[in-house]
Amino acid sequence: PKPGFSLYQTVAGNRGVPVKYYNLKPDKDWEIDLDQLESLIDDKTAAILVTNPSNPCGSAFTVKHQLEILAVAEKYGVPIIADEIYQDMVFEGESKTFGELSVNVPVLSCGGLAKRWLVPGWRIGWIILHDRHDRFSEVRGGLTKLCQVILGGNTLIQTAIPDILANTPQSFYRDTLTKLKAAADLIYSELRGCSQIKPYMPKGAMYMMIEIKVDELEDIDNDMQFVEKLITEQSVFPLPANIFGIPNFVRLVLTVPPDVLKEACKRIVVFCEEHKIQGRPRKKSRSENSH
Repeated sequence: PKPGFSLYQTVAGNRGVPVKYYNLKPDKDWEIDLDQLESLIDDKTAAILVTNPSNPCGSAFTVKHQLEILAVAEKYGVPIIADEIYQDMVFEGESKTFGELSVNVPVLSCGGLAKRWLVPGWRIGWIILHDRHDRFSEVRGGLTKLCQVILGGNTLIQTAIPDILANTPQSFYRDTLTKLKAAADLIYSELRGCSQIKPYMPKGAMYMMIEIKVDELEDIDNDMQFVEKLITEQSVFPLPANIFGIPNFVRLVLTVPPDVLKEACKRIVVFCEEHKIQGRPRKKSRSENSH
């Protein structure tokens, strides 16, 4: 996906695996551009990688859209690799795992404890194969070999996984989602009135994307410049989204305490006010200059 988690490209590149990028549509809750996705598929396509809920977008696909994605995969006989590390971290709408929804498309689902259970340092994850028609026979063998050469999580934590999965109270999950949703609401309410940026309300995960309207800012031409100046002048450090494959966006994290988030948002608004174009003709954006 583009934007997407940058580690995908790194891992593929290290193994000599070529990748193609399908686009996500910001104004459609970061849904996949299905027509463009189809145009990328050929006889060399090994799989479609999806992230749901999404880092960096904070999106969570509707079940309807998930079924549309599965229909494309089934049409071309392509399996799905689903990064579902944020599974069930959905605070608006409904989103399921691709394995739950798939009837004919084999799905390789990647999950773990790090996000939903808030223990990233434990480094514990898993892969679930949804393979109703036994099309992953060679993949199963490859995964077994991979497990034998990779140093996994420590035995103590692995032993605790069944108890963690079975006995974590539902109140823990609810409280986490409530705090994430409150943080998203806070950021959106603080930033939506600032004309030089545009916040995109997330539906899940831990992140929120903010569009930078560089054509309305003086001496700022891209997200990297925006972030560099914002750090220097206001000590606020969002992540420039060009590292995720999309220019002129930044990613904010929702796990920051509310008082810190509110102060950060106020500083972002002040920064935009100080850098907005005043009393001069609107400068052209890159897209306008290209025509």
